[in-house]
Amino acid sequence: MSAQKSDTSAIMFFNGVGVAIAYGMLALSIWLAPVDLSTKGYWGLGILLLTLSLVNFVKYRFDTKIAEDRLARLEDAKNEKLMAEYIGEK
Repeated sequence: MSAQKSDTSAIMFFNGVGVAIAYGMLALSIWLAPVDLSTKGYWGLGILLLTLSLVNFVKYRFDTKIAEDRLARLEDAKNEKLMAEYIGEK
């Protein structure tokens, strides 16, 4: 289990570095864009809201998957208990 945890940590670190670099490059390109400051602010606001939306989307997808897995485990446990009771009666 420890190897899997360190692998996950390395992958998360690598992804975090990639996101930081991408945001840095995006900020630099907005800074150097030959447009008014208000347009740059509008673009920045759009990027911020898109980021928040994507984080929420992934979180809710993850929460739904966890809930489905939990219900499946409960259903499996219920069926196993019913089968054990049925076999135990005979």
